[in-house]
Amino acid sequence: MVVGAETGGACANRGRVRRGLSTFGLMVVLSAAVGACEKPSDRTVEVKTAAGAPPGVLHLTQEELARTVIDVSPVGRGQVRVPREFTATVQSNENELAEVTTLIRGRVVKVYVDVGQDVKKDALLALLHSTDLGVTEGAYLKAVAQLHEAELAYERARDLHEHKAVSLAELQRREAEMKTARAEARETQNRLELLGVPRQEVERLHRDHTIKADVPLRAPFDGRVIMRNITRGEVVETNQKFFTVADLSDVWVVGNVPEKDVQFIRKDQKVDVIVSAYPHAVFPGTITYISDVLDPATRTMRLRVTVPNPDRLLKPEMFASVRVYAAPNPDALTIPSAAVQNGPSGKMAFVRRGEREFEVRTVKLGLEQGDFVTVLEGVSEGEPVVTRGAFMLKSELERHKIEPTP
Repeated sequence: MVVGAETGGACANRGRVRRGLSTFGLMVVLSAAVGACEKPSDRTVEVKTAAGAPPGVLHLTQEELARTVIDVSPVGRGQVRVPREFTATVQSNENELAEVTTLIRGRVVKVYVDVGQDVKKDALLALLHSTDLGVTEGAYLKAVAQLHEAELAYERARDLHEHKAVSLAELQRREAEMKTARAEARETQNRLELLGVPRQEVERLHRDHTIKADVPLRAPFDGRVIMRNITRGEVVETNQKFFTVADLSDVWVVGNVPEKDVQFIRKDQKVDVIVSAYPHAVFPGTITYISDVLDPATRTMRLRVTVPNPDRLLKPEMFASVRVYAAPNPDALTIPSAAVQNGPSGKMAFVRRGEREFEVRTVKLGLEQGDFVTVLEGVSEGEPVVTRGAFMLKSELERHKIEPTP
């Protein structure tokens, strides 16, 4: 009580001190008096200003602002392309895919190519030897010989008939035999062609009269061997697939589109394809097929994209995603993704109101595109939002216990 009274008097006149106080008491009184009469410090002013700031506004002191690097960017408005992505896989172009088989059984004599090898059209892949083909070629040569004999017999009979040496009946019999032999020769030739013997080989057989019984397996077009199922010396049947040749200069990317996104898909639409093997590369493609029905189990629609593949980077069975851009929104508000922070009640951003004042807003976001994100609610066009330094402001926000403005 004595100290308090003396403190009050000291403010009026520091020289008036009660005589009864000891020297120690005098020092205490004067110290308290000086402290009570000094002006409030700058920090006290900052605290009062922060306490009087509107709700949801963060007020930094000069010292706190000096510790933080602040960059702002205005809220923009412009056209935003909205992407949608669907899972897919890379497949060979089935229009440029061929299974190499044979129409006759035989034994493998030699294999000329292996998996991964590029081949040209009509390149020899393997050679078979077939006894069945030899028998058929022998039957053809026999039929050709019989036809030749029948034609000669008919010519002789016609000459003799002209000289009245043979009857008309004999001439007609020779003519019938010739036609029968001609039909048999044509039948054996057709049989060779049905067994896959090319016309050039039939002509050689007719010219040389030499049976080879070799069955060459040739590439149907320029491409790459992506499957081999044949070994030298084995006996093969007609139902086996020996090689798969594919032209991988363009590939198919096949995916499934959810029912809710079917409205954004149309044929001949340009899309982007991203594969896991090359996460930073984008392959342009074109939608060439859209299924007319949905899968009843998954409620998805089948989608096929044709993608040029000149460098053979895309391999069949790679995992991929198809990115389709929906109709652009010309009035979308956008802010940099760096301006968005996680708040106690969702996403938030800081709007600069003064040199040291920042209003924290709860924002509702749309889709993200590159380094920007669309904003549906929370900010207006032109407002300066903090990009660099937003995380530091969030830390100060938590320290000052300020709630975001909804």
